[in-house]
Amino acid sequence: MGGYILKRLVSAIPVLLGITIIVFLIMSLIPGDPATAILGAYATPDNVEKLNRDLGLDKPMVQRYFIWLGNMLTGDFGRSFSLNRPVLDEILERFNATLILAGTSFVLCSLLGILAGVISAARQYGLADKAITFVVLIGISVPSFFLGMMMILLFAVNLRWLPVSGMYAIYGGGDLPDLVNHLVMPALALAAVATGVIARLSRSAMLEVLRQDYIRTARAKGVPERKVIMGHALRAAMVSIIPVLGIQAGFVLSGAVYIEIVFQWPGVGRMLVDAILKRDLLLVQGGVVFVAACYVMFNIAVDVAQSLLDPRIKT
Repeated sequence: MGGYILKRLVSAIPVLLGITIIVFLIMSLIPGDPATAILGAYATPDNVEKLNRDLGLDKPMVQRYFIWLGNMLTGDFGRSFSLNRPVLDEILERFNATLILAGTSFVLCSLLGILAGVISAARQYGLADKAITFVVLIGISVPSFFLGMMMILLFAVNLRWLPVSGMYAIYGGGDLPDLVNHLVMPALALAAVATGVIARLSRSAMLEVLRQDYIRTARAKGVPERKVIMGHALRAAMVSIIPVLGIQAGFVLSGAVYIEIVFQWPGVGRMLVDAILKRDLLLVQGGVVFVAACYVMFNIAVDVAQSLLDPRIKT
């Protein structure tokens, strides 16, 4: 297992390197002069030249990339000019909020999706199967940001059950119940599409396992149906379900960007949007690379979990 984990970590290096190249090129090829955009009304030729020199923008693109990459490898992501603080400090502070939102959404979509898929497969063509399929199709079809706005309109504006936006109340609050109240709507909105995808694929994986001979044998021996479904079929189906969870984790993490905007959640997604509008290059580059690295590491963890269930994967 140690060798397999090491091999997966080594294989992640070119992926992360490719991400840094793509992010750097995209930010470098954006039309306009970053120094002019940063200075605004103070963008005199002398000020623009000085700022370009201070930011290293007067150097060739290839040289700037390797300087930035070398600094990142030493833990220096640069300094945000718009916030006047180290980029890594800002990312780590914002990532806590994103981790709460994305982590809660991922747990919700995983549990609800697998449960719905198992029930749907166990009651194939029954009323429960049809009802779950109907709800799942709606969940997959409705964009998360639109669902979030409709939830705000219903539960915050009309019914006034939940707060409109933010992570904590502006005045007072700050405790766990306050966080939960603010978390309910964005977490559910973010989890909706992923729940539908997981439910559909879990149903397919369960149906395939339930047709196997050893399942028919277990039933013929009089094993209780609940034990057949949860003890035998689900465990075998998890080998196919776990990779889906890894993919949906990336969807949830990327989807947190626009959900954070809709609900004004103070996470990395909102930080990136603000940084793009302000042309804060180092903050955008550092934020994207950090999130991408987290996604790659999570996928490695998913592969390891899958290999524990099915040792043949390591060969």
